[in-house]
Amino acid sequence: MPDAAGGLSRLEQALAALQRVAGAPLRVWRSDGRRLKWVAGPPAPDWVPAVNGGAGRRVQTPEGPAWLEPIAGAPGVWLEIREPGAARSGPHALAQVVAAILGAEKETVQVAAELSERYEEIDLIYTISEILGHTIRLDEAAQRIVSEVANVVGARRASLLVYDPVLKILRIAAARGMDPAHVEPIEVDEECSVAAQAFRDMKILSYDPSTPGAKNPGCPDGRNYRGRAFLCVPVLYAAPGGPPRAIGVINLTDRVGEDAFTAGDRKLVAAIANQIGAAIENSRLAAQEQGRQRVQRELELAHDLQLKLLPAPTVLTGLADVAVRCRPAESVGGDFYNLLRLHGDRVGVMIGDVSSHGFGAALIMALAMAASGIHAEVAEAPADVLARLEASLADELRDTEMYFTLFYGVLDPKAGRLTYASAGHGYAFHVAGDTGAATRLETTRTPLGFGSPRGEDRALPWRAGRDILCLFTDGLVEAEGERGERFGDSRVVGHVIALRERPMEEILTAIYADVAAYTGGAAASDDRTVVLLKA
Repeated sequence: MPDAAGGLSRLEQALAALQRVAGAPLRVWRSDGRRLKWVAGPPAPDWVPAVNGGAGRRVQTPEGPAWLEPIAGAPGVWLEIREPGAARSGPHALAQVVAAILGAEKETVQVAAELSERYEEIDLIYTISEILGHTIRLDEAAQRIVSEVANVVGARRASLLVYDPVLKILRIAAARGMDPAHVEPIEVDEECSVAAQAFRDMKILSYDPSTPGAKNPGCPDGRNYRGRAFLCVPVLYAAPGGPPRAIGVINLTDRVGEDAFTAGDRKLVAAIANQIGAAIENSRLAAQEQGRQRVQRELELAHDLQLKLLPAPTVLTGLADVAVRCRPAESVGGDFYNLLRLHGDRVGVMIGDVSSHGFGAALIMALAMAASGIHAEVAEAPADVLARLEASLADELRDTEMYFTLFYGVLDPKAGRLTYASAGHGYAFHVAGDTGAATRLETTRTPLGFGSPRGEDRALPWRAGRDILCLFTDGLVEAEGERGERFGDSRVVGHVIALRERPMEEILTAIYADVAAYTGGAAASDDRTVVLLKA
């Protein structure tokens, strides 16, 4: 029997037409399991026909004799025909016509219901597309999506779980009918979790407890949905040209009405899951990009702060011609230098190279910069400055497992002497102003951080206003050309020798221009620092 009001109205119209053809009043009755109830035709008096068996038969009504004929294809529905006459073929033919009308109306109602359901599904997909199109953050859209999906499929409880690739767990992103705070993350390798199984297998899992022989895929005492039908759909994403991969799960259970999810429900939720998959991936990429930009801004700030820690050549104005340049391989690095005005018009020059680069090296560099100035003011001998500096940074060097090379020299132009100590820093040269002879200043101890003995000072003559102190780090020496050959320290020193009569800044510019040409402008793999000084 059709349930729609329009269907009953059309049945009334059809009965009226059949009554005119049959020449007898017609009524339609339907059984409720206990008795017949009037459905259509002339209003029935206070009388209900009894039903004995399923065959047509004559009955006596308050209005006179009638024939009660079962309607084929409509269980429990009967056609009453008053005064049908002697022939029994007439009632049967009329019942067939009514059966056809009822069948057509039933199909109409079913089609209307299916169209309504399809409309809801299309409207849901459109709604979710709008939600995803207007939001970037997944948490802004997840709750609305879960609610919309649950409404359409009639689930009282629903959740969206998103995969955390770092912890290898499914973490709840949104929920309906439960408190997300009380939902524990699920490890993806958990054997008794239905959601984890759907995620691993990338297959839809469903269960209908009313189906004979149905088996709950979860463990008896595991994390499953005992006692209720459920639908668990993996959220998949496939990059262009790549295979699909699972990035989450949609769970639906406790359905309103019939406790079972249909094939249409599975198809609909699978389509929604594909949309959500793209949104989750886009959200992840957007978060990664935002994180990358944030880190980049922080690195740029750290780079600016680090460069501000390094003194400008102007601190030695009137005492020396100085040119310096420090280029970290990353935004922050481990190379550093220091320029110090000491009493008696002496000049302190320092260059260091921490064993790594990045934030860790920058931290050691900043600490060394701060401590070196203090120790240089207190200790006269360069070797003592290095020993004190190592002692003050011992804990940090041990905790970070780092070390650094360091050269520290004190120029006394009046006395004509350069006194220095070198902790494993092999790129320090004295270039004679008159002859151009270059002398490597040998190291006097191991790098700072190894806890080695103090070492000793070394001294050599210095021709004021003529000689040049050339200091640089290994990032310059190890710069590679197109064929993999290293730039080498001889090229650096060669520029100093050839241009020793020129201002220090001009020599420095020539060195960096040569390195850029030699490497083809490739990014540096290590920090590059040069200090040139004539005093």
